[in-house]
Amino acid sequence: MNLIIIIVPLLMMFLLFRSQKKRQAQMQNTQSALQPGSGVRTIGGMYALVKAVNDETVELEVAPGTVVHYTKSAIAAVLEPLEYDAIINGRPAEDEAVEDADADAEAVDADEKPLSLSKDGAKADAEAPESK
Repeated sequence: MNLIIIIVPLLMMFLLFRSQKKRQAQMQNTQSALQPGSGVRTIGGMYALVKAVNDETVELEVAPGTVVHYTKSAIAAVLEPLEYDAIINGRPAEDEAVEDADADAEAVDADEKPLSLSKDGAKADAEAPESK
C-alpha cells in the first residue's frame, strides 16, 4: 500500500516532464525552421512572411511594406509555401474548378423555379388565384 503512494506521484511527475520536453523540442524545431521568405502563423493567429531572423526576434511582413518585430516564441507554426499561399490568396486552382462545375449544376436547377424565402412572396403565392 505504501509503495503505491510513492509510485503514483513519481509516475505523474515523469509524464509531466516528458510532455514538457516534447513541447520544448517541437518549439526548437519550429524556431530553427524560421528562414527569410517562410510563411508563418503567430500565436495570435496572424499570418505573415519572415523578412529576417535575429538572435531573439523575428521580423515579419504583415502587409506589403509593413514589417513588425516579434519574439521567436510568438511563432506558432512555420507553414509550407503552398499552404501559406492557399490561406493568403484563397483556395488552390483545383478547388476552384470543382466549385465552377458545382455552380453550373446549381444554375441548371435554379432555372426551374426560384426559391423565395421572403414572407411577402409566400403571401403573394397564397393569395394568387389558381387558373383552372
